[in-house]
Amino acid sequence: MLRNIARLYHQQRLGGTAIWLLLVAVVFSTPSYGQSLAVHEFKLPNGLKILVKEDHRSPVVVSQVWYKVGSSYEHGGITGISHMLEHMMFKGTDKYAPGEFSRIIAENGGNENAFTNRDYTAYFQTLDKSRLAISFEMEADRMRNLHLLDEELTKELQVVLEERRKRTEDNPQAKMYEYLMAMAYANSPYKNPVIGWPADIENYKVADLQAWYERWYAPNNATLVVVGDVDVDDVLQLAKKYFGALEPSVLVDVKPRTEMPQQGVRRMIVKLPAKLPFIFMAYKVPVLNTIDNEQEAYALEVLAGILDGGNSARFSTQLVRGRQIAVSASAGYDLSARLSSLLTLSATPVEGVSVATIEAAIKEEVMRLQNELVLPDELSRVKAQVLAQSVYEHDSMFYQGMLLGIFEMVGLGWSKIDEYVEQINKITAEQIQAVAKKYLIDRHLNIAVLEPQALVLQATHELKGANHGH
Repeated sequence: MLRNIARLYHQQRLGGTAIWLLLVAVVFSTPSYGQSLAVHEFKLPNGLKILVKEDHRSPVVVSQVWYKVGSSYEHGGITGISHMLEHMMFKGTDKYAPGEFSRIIAENGGNENAFTNRDYTAYFQTLDKSRLAISFEMEADRMRNLHLLDEELTKELQVVLEERRKRTEDNPQAKMYEYLMAMAYANSPYKNPVIGWPADIENYKVADLQAWYERWYAPNNATLVVVGDVDVDDVLQLAKKYFGALEPSVLVDVKPRTEMPQQGVRRMIVKLPAKLPFIFMAYKVPVLNTIDNEQEAYALEVLAGILDGGNSARFSTQLVRGRQIAVSASAGYDLSARLSSLLTLSATPVEGVSVATIEAAIKEEVMRLQNELVLPDELSRVKAQVLAQSVYEHDSMFYQGMLLGIFEMVGLGWSKIDEYVEQINKITAEQIQAVAKKYLIDRHLNIAVLEPQALVLQATHELKGANHGH
């Protein structure tokens, strides 16, 4: 659900996936700011799209450059190259030496970073409003003038491999999720990890990165998002000054990689060093971009909130506090993915409780959604929580920009954000029951179980899997 947007930046740095959530209520629907909430859109002759939102609560500005490329654009042999290029974007140009970008931003009192996702790559800076031109100048420079050198790639390869080791190889749940995605998808590029497979990372060449950079890093494949204490006209003039002369590229669309229909449950056991077992259950579901009836996507969003929307949600009241069979349990749905995605249900059993017991309990909750209508009080509570959570947690310029960028990158368009509150409020108990019956079925189900191994066996990661009903 959208509640996870607050974790998005951190997850992107892990090369993971994230789910957009509740920011919309505060950012685009709450008039309490006492200011215009308008988003101003422009496009330069070279194709660069510019989105500007004035927010005058503090004298700072967030500048983000988004590129419409991520791991879902990659093919076999170069998985993770979008993430690798993100790292290399800090390695200098004709004008700036390696590391200069970050040093200059810091010297001007700002902070900056970048993240790669399945569907996009983005670079951002937060600065005093008087320093916006510094950000624009350097971003425009590296959009077209990046230096990709063998010696820098050699060093950064080790950084990325270490990042992968710490955040995936040494994290049992992250490693299991990687296996699950590879099993769940037969053809969709979502089967590959954002950070890439180790064998591909180890074999990147500068020529691979140069080709990827030249193909995707161009003004007509980018969106500049600016949120903060700025004047719209001033931002536009600065953008024209620094980005306007950049030449566009001839963009070639990626070939579609449509996922094969799944015909039965797929299940695997993952044996890894860990303290506790864990279960991931993932149902293949459409998203706003791929669904015939958009209200079904919003119904799936509310459904995930019913199961995992805080202390009053069903997983918490039934599995964790009620029956006390789970240490934790969660549900997630990526409404704004570019391609069809997964609705995931996961749990860690308490000591002495089997994974089979947890799996059965989760399925009971799914069947309950299929067989019983959600009562009005519960539905109202979940909707209120979905819409109110953003007011308390996501009142920031950075996340305002995040939503604008995400919706542009996946092809929904930023104006789609404005529909979220209204669409959530429209969802009925009957619609929730209908999507539970339609999508949460065995034919769409993928299950991965973590079977803990003694921690001393770290060198003997063993994967045992059997796929049924392809």
